[in-house]
Amino acid sequence: MNIRKTARLALLSAIALTIFMVEAQLPPIAPIPGIKLGLANIVTVYTVFAIGAREGGAVLFVRIFLGAVFAGNFSTILYSGAGGLCAILVTIVLKRILTKKQLWVAGCLGAMAHSLGQMAMAVLITRTLELLAWLPVMLAASVVTGAFTGLCAQYLVNRGNIWKITSK
Repeated sequence: MNIRKTARLALLSAIALTIFMVEAQLPPIAPIPGIKLGLANIVTVYTVFAIGAREGGAVLFVRIFLGAVFAGNFSTILYSGAGGLCAILVTIVLKRILTKKQLWVAGCLGAMAHSLGQMAMAVLITRTLELLAWLPVMLAASVVTGAFTGLCAQYLVNRGNIWKITSK
């Protein structure tokens, strides 16, 4: 990997981490644990579609790890890791079939996959199947928040090469 690409990925990771940390300071949008906007996922979806799948995965997992370190809550690695893994896999598969005008679909389905992964981890850790009662609410919220993050990523990808620096 060349220096320019490494610097871009470091910058994208820093942007995603900053968005994650700012969003963590906001009050919850719903009284249900685990439901949030997920604005840092804009960066992940953008990275997968504009740069590549491996790079998107790297940005995601750097953000998850450093987010847990800076937030001081290492249990989030389990939940965010499970959700993030499901979401990134769905996003990578969708990259092969979606056009740049359909990234909002990747946002929705990725967010839904994230919720499923988080819920699976929560059930696994707590051994409480009753948690699944919240799954329909989480999936509905995922559609809304995922559409928003997907549309934002779609806007960035369709803007063209945001890394291009002109001398004019």
